[in-house]
Amino acid sequence: MNLFESEHPVFDEWKNMPEFVQEKREPYSKIIIRFETKEDLEQFSKLIDQKLTKKTKSIWFPFKSHWGLSKKGWVNE
Repeated sequence: MNLFESEHPVFDEWKNMPEFVQEKREPYSKIIIRFETKEDLEQFSKLIDQKLTKKTKSIWFPFKSHWGLSKKGWVNE
């Protein structure tokens, strides 16, 4: 018996629920930008209003969190 075949009442809430499929979205375009100095990186970071460090591997522009968050944060309407 697997997890989803359990007789536990909590699983009754999930029966007949539609399947959720999250399609992977590919970016329109990708570029590589090289910075000669730390100051150049910091200047570019300010220009696009995103935190960049020596360890930053990728970003979305405009900002899009890898965790589904935004710079504006969450609002309860």
